[in-house]
Amino acid sequence: MSNQSKKIFVINGGQVFGHSGGRFNRSVFDATKEFFNTREGFEVRSTDINKEYDVIEEVENFVWADTIIYHTPIWWFQLPHGFKKYIDEVFTAGHRKGIYHSDGRKAENPDVNYGTGGMLHGRNYLLTTSWNAPATAFTLPGEFFNQRSVDDGPLFGFHRMNAFTGMHPLESLHFHDVEKNADIEKDLKRYQQHLDQLFIAKQSTVSVL
Repeated sequence: MSNQSKKIFVINGGQVFGHSGGRFNRSVFDATKEFFNTREGFEVRSTDINKEYDVIEEVENFVWADTIIYHTPIWWFQLPHGFKKYIDEVFTAGHRKGIYHSDGRKAENPDVNYGTGGMLHGRNYLLTTSWNAPATAFTLPGEFFNQRSVDDGPLFGFHRMNAFTGMHPLESLHFHDVEKNADIEKDLKRYQQHLDQLFIAKQSTVSVL
């Protein structure tokens, strides 16, 4: 493993609104910070979209990081409006400031190369989402999502957004049935195992080689 610390930027998109107190995603957000802060070789920055933020500083966080970790609930099959507002503001401010340069096309042949103007190449991102829907709603024949996964169905646009900036996806993790049958202890244990596999086991393999 390199002596250089890996830089992690964690975003809590779990908006406090209406009947949602944002507690589940706050717990996952806090667990993420604790995971990296208690292990050597990582630097951590974080943002909670419920708190005041400076858009230019947020752009700098994206440019600084090696890995972006997004935590968000899904409301009406989309991101919460506060999280979407954050992305709209920050990514727009990041135009030619480190997030994207253009849409990638050239005037002489505008039909090709759309989405290749990102400036965050070499970075990756991890997405976690929380759902009222059970996992079986995505997997069983005849159920609501027609056997389309979270990542290839409702969150397809989110992943294309990140691809537009040049970032590469790590394996997502999705929490299901959290309103009626939440088991936060079990979910956080599964999440920590996921982080171990993505960040600790791979580093150990590299150091051995």
